[in-house]
Amino acid sequence: MKRIFIGITACIILTSCGNHTKTTDKTEAMSNDDSLFDNFKQQFVDDLWKMYPSWASSQGYHKYDSLLVVPNEESRAKELAFCKSVELMLKIVDLSKLSDNNKTDYYMIENQLNTTEWAINSCKAYEWNPSVYNVCGEFAEMLNNNYDTLPMRLHNFYLKMQNIPAYYEAAKKNIKNPTKEHTQLAIDQNLGGVSVFEKDLEDALKKDNTKKEIADGIRARAKEAVAAIKGFADWLKNLKNETPRSFRLGKELYAKKFEYDIQSGYTADEIYKKALEHKEELHKQMFELTKQLWSKYLADKKMPENKLEAIKMMIDKLSLKHVAADSFQIAIEQQIPKLVEFIKQKDLIYIDPSKPLVVRKEPAYMAGVAGASISAPGPYDKNGNTYYNVGSLSGWDKDKAESYLREYNHYILQILNIHEAIPGHYTQLVYSNQSPSIIKAILGNGAMIEGWAVYTERMMLESGYGNNEPEMWLMYYKWNLRATCNTILDYGVHTKEMSKEDAMHLLIDEAFQQKAEAEGKWKRVSVTQVQLTSYFTGYTEIYDFREELKKKMGDKFNLKQFHEKFLSYGSAPVKYIKQLMLADSTYIK
Repeated sequence: MKRIFIGITACIILTSCGNHTKTTDKTEAMSNDDSLFDNFKQQFVDDLWKMYPSWASSQGYHKYDSLLVVPNEESRAKELAFCKSVELMLKIVDLSKLSDNNKTDYYMIENQLNTTEWAINSCKAYEWNPSVYNVCGEFAEMLNNNYDTLPMRLHNFYLKMQNIPAYYEAAKKNIKNPTKEHTQLAIDQNLGGVSVFEKDLEDALKKDNTKKEIADGIRARAKEAVAAIKGFADWLKNLKNETPRSFRLGKELYAKKFEYDIQSGYTADEIYKKALEHKEELHKQMFELTKQLWSKYLADKKMPENKLEAIKMMIDKLSLKHVAADSFQIAIEQQIPKLVEFIKQKDLIYIDPSKPLVVRKEPAYMAGVAGASISAPGPYDKNGNTYYNVGSLSGWDKDKAESYLREYNHYILQILNIHEAIPGHYTQLVYSNQSPSIIKAILGNGAMIEGWAVYTERMMLESGYGNNEPEMWLMYYKWNLRATCNTILDYGVHTKEMSKEDAMHLLIDEAFQQKAEAEGKWKRVSVTQVQLTSYFTGYTEIYDFREELKKKMGDKFNLKQFHEKFLSYGSAPVKYIKQLMLADSTYIK
């Protein structure tokens, strides 16, 4: 621990304090000079990347691309020592003397340290969740991105592969009493990712026209990697585990994970209660729209007295309008420019045309959790591609594909694109990378990120997207109900022993989801925890804050200025962005 502590602190103090050599002088300078905290942050980030080279690569910092950390007891001890060393530095900082931006960075660094220590000492997912062991994604990014020359990326790829066998051997030693659900996910995703070391690598070698002796060496090491990955999957398949751990996190662990991951002004219990209330409000609004649309679509049928049955009948009718299975990705690609044009016309937020967005088929190593997602470049790779990953329906039977397409029908597909791309995730993450604070970019808060995407859905419709058609609003409420019920589902499953039967009732009968979507959500909640609450929590905090500002600023409130100001703070927790904006006299006059 002492060695790591010196590495992270000595450089900061010696370079920042000039001739101050006494410990008391160093401490006084650190606590009184706000600029020194900026130096501390930079050193913290530098040491963070040395500790987590794969995380660094994902953020566009490629100095350590050739390194793969073996996840053994020694590496976890180093992580804990790193946390303790940084905590000692934070203790000498006088928070009252820091700028508001630095105070927020302080809190985010502190939360990251607490999260890491809790994950290692208390949660211990490395023992019961085999799916945390998967190298395929980070190796795929080395081949697919263009941050460096292909020969250099292949060289680092070769060096990084050296530790793959040791990586999976350590994984086997770590795993104790794993859950069945995470075990199967690990098998599926690792086997799905093997193509990275076979097909994708071979394509790259051909493209680079690598010399035969070099290419043969890379191929030989890739075969060892494939053997290690397949060996891990086989080991999991044959693992005797008569009393597997439940995939449910439990109330105590869940409360702490929510606290660290979401960083909300609400507790997990409070946001669960708000979600239950919001669900009832949405049902009322949806029933009013259903009554309005009944004569147009279902005039030949008697409206059921049960409002949920009536809403479901209307949604089922409108859901028949959808794209063909083989046109799903094409439809997404065609809608993106339309969203950009609408935002320009309404002057809602600046969209940087120089930042590419590429719609692509979801890579195999990502399959099994979500049907659509964004993979964004990190703050060090600001000009890299942002990928909109779209799940493929290839190989699905007709009924399953039809159920999925009805879920992502003509209306919902547009809202999905708002959420994932314009002006949702893609737009927010571009702004985040431009934030002057590297801390707010790399320690991004999931509830802010997901909350922004959910917020933009409502904001776009409020601004006139969809021509204020009741059909679009009804489907929007259905989609918003999805985010709301994500929270109810996640909390219920992990803290209240919600059964699959009750979960299906919630998702199908109360959230009006198709069976295929509900089944997918059950699979997701069985292999993730807390993340599903981020949508509703972040959305609630952002929307309520906007409405608060509108009342406070009156005629001076400008929607575009609000959006750009809000996003300028990077991916910080909403509660901190709120504090910073309210304290900014140049914004609130």
